[in-house]
Amino acid sequence: MSQPTTTHKYTTTGLDSRKLGMWIFLATEVMLFSSLISGFLQMQARSPAGANHVLNIPLTAVNTFILICSSLTVVMALSAIQDGDQKKLRTFLLATLALGATFLGIQIIEYRHLIVGEGFTPAGSLFGAGFFTVTGFHGFHVFIGLIWCAWLILQAVAGRFTAAEHMRVEIFGLYWHFVDVVWIILFTLIYLL
Repeated sequence: MSQPTTTHKYTTTGLDSRKLGMWIFLATEVMLFSSLISGFLQMQARSPAGANHVLNIPLTAVNTFILICSSLTVVMALSAIQDGDQKKLRTFLLATLALGATFLGIQIIEYRHLIVGEGFTPAGSLFGAGFFTVTGFHGFHVFIGLIWCAWLILQAVAGRFTAAEHMRVEIFGLYWHFVDVVWIILFTLIYLL
């Protein structure tokens, strides 16, 4: 009697190997951002007092809210597909893509204003070098997330997700929530302290 085959691989912990792989990847990302943040804090401590006076805190607070809202839409997308609702899955993934793109667009506008309008560049000060490095790495992670989200939307349109098979949406959610948590930490350390 043959055993049914499954396309899912599970670890000895009972976790789907794809999910465990994402958790391991996120652990390495925690190490990367911890190093970047500690380097930024060292640079900030060596910069003149008030070096962050050129930053637009209200605009970035709105941008932070937008990114937090995108985490909510990811949760709603996952919930929708767990309920088997293909239309809501696509809608919430599109909302995530739009909110993430808005966040990145506002960050680009802020960079342009800082560099062109204020003359605040990475080469201008240690604070500037740290600021552009840390926020730039985060922006790159958002960009990767947007590409991933767009790919998920194409997969959703093709009907590749079901109530029983939605792990790729869940794994994307882990990544996106990580990116959001990192931004909340960066916003607090760079803009508010």
